[in-house]
Amino acid sequence: SVDCSFSRGVCDWKQDADDDFDWNPADRDRGDGYYMAVPAFVGHKNDMGRLNLLLTDLRPKSSYCLIFSYRLAGEKVGKLRVFLANKKTAPVWEENKGKDEKWRTGKIEIFQGAETSKSVTFESERGKGKTGEIGVDNVILISGPCPED
Repeated sequence: SVDCSFSRGVCDWKQDADDDFDWNPADRDRGDGYYMAVPAFVGHKNDMGRLNLLLTDLRPKSSYCLIFSYRLAGEKVGKLRVFLANKKTAPVWEENKGKDEKWRTGKIEIFQGAETSKSVTFESERGKGKTGEIGVDNVILISGPCPED
């Protein structure tokens, strides 16, 4: 497995230059490192912030599972979407409201093949809310299909 978490990960993360705002590091409650977050008050409604994970060393023709922690805290905080570079038109994963402030786990199967995905994009869309944040943490890539819960 490949650790792409932000504190000690080995992956290549890039802020998108053509979006409306950047994701920023935020300290974890337990004090062990940080996660990437977009506070609810950044930007205007429907503004987008994109964080790209560049997948340069993946072997083609095998499948991977992208596992990550995410949190949508606050009322009307916005949307979190995940896109694969070879499927830019529609998100492969989307969440638009948090039931509470808890961290949850997202899983996405990445099938490599003829059209190998060169990047994964985490996109935050600003909602109407003024409090809370959208956060992403503990991004891990494992080879093979996603494990069952």
